[in-house]
Amino acid sequence: MNLSDLGDRICILGPSNSGKSTFANAIARKRGLEAVHLDQLFHLPNTDWEQRPRDEFLALHDAAIAGERWVMDGNYSVCLPQRLRRATGLILLDISTPASLLRYFPRTLFEPGRLGALEGGRDSVKWDMIHHIAVTTPRNRKKYRAMFEELHLPKLQLSSLRSIKQCFRDWGLTPD
Repeated sequence: MNLSDLGDRICILGPSNSGKSTFANAIARKRGLEAVHLDQLFHLPNTDWEQRPRDEFLALHDAAIAGERWVMDGNYSVCLPQRLRRATGLILLDISTPASLLRYFPRTLFEPGRLGALEGGRDSVKWDMIHHIAVTTPRNRKKYRAMFEELHLPKLQLSSLRSIKQCFRDWGLTPD
């Protein structure tokens, strides 16, 4: 599949710490799309991942999907149906739970300015996040795979860090 096959409104789904934000930024640069990181809409800037009020997040989300050219990373199932109705393509990063956990610690501790981080935010290792990666995400994996199979739009599933890196090479993307 070519990157252009995914159109001008691309959703990137996958477990935490799978590389969704890095992938979104690389695609945005390559295609001239706006990169929208749902974590940044869901959480307040200048905090340690404090959530926005739900209505405020949904308004920001709906305004973002109304645009004509974007690549959006994040799951947030509360607003996934309307996002997928606007999407022209989907990428599912389906990396393993151990890979997500192994990426979480160095990313959190040593990459404060990483792609997709909160503006002015502080980051710290959180037991809630470890639980989310280790317990919640594996339960959601089946749901996302089934949803992926049912969608009738251009889509790509990448099931390992190796396949993600190969896709970067194939599409001529750069991670930063």
